[in-house]
Amino acid sequence: MRLHRILLLLIAAFLLGGCGYNSIQSKDEGVKAAWSEVVNQYQRRADLVPNLVNTVKGYAEHEASVLEAVTNARAQVGKIQLTADDLADETKMKAFQQAQGELSSALSRLMAVSENYPNLKADGLFQNLQAQLEGTENRIAVARNRYIAAIQEYNTFVRSFPQNLTAMMFGYKTKANFTVENEKAISTAPKVDFNKPAQPATQPPAQPAH
Repeated sequence: MRLHRILLLLIAAFLLGGCGYNSIQSKDEGVKAAWSEVVNQYQRRADLVPNLVNTVKGYAEHEASVLEAVTNARAQVGKIQLTADDLADETKMKAFQQAQGELSSALSRLMAVSENYPNLKADGLFQNLQAQLEGTENRIAVARNRYIAAIQEYNTFVRSFPQNLTAMMFGYKTKANFTVENEKAISTAPKVDFNKPAQPATQPPAQPAH
């Protein structure tokens, strides 16, 4: 009886392996690992925002609309949590992507504004934050590319015969990838150019003497 059970287990293991079950597990774990790195890098960027905004505010307080846009975009990013278990939900992925795109755009505007303030550009803390932001954006791009590749490999595998039958049997579905919508805005790092000539700072109109 015991030998019979062992034989059944061996047969089941052989059939599952032949139908791609083990490969599905491996590719699924690869997707989860790749997504975790994407989230980690986006979180690293979000963590830089408060110090960056406060530093800019010290030199350009009247740029309230730009500073507020970055702060609001960062808050919106914090509201959208997309775990590896949610990757089959294209609606959630789209919302996540849109929020990150809005933060990218807001940060790009903030970097553009900073060019008008020579004292801000010369501030050591600001330069350090810019360098961290640029490095983080580069790491985001690398992490996103790895995730895209992992998703393409996984989705192609679970759609192909005969492993598609195994995927349906065990509830493995295709997962959402980054779409072309807002892709350019999300994947383009804010430009950081310390050699660019500074533009004259905007001065408020002079008040008439009384």
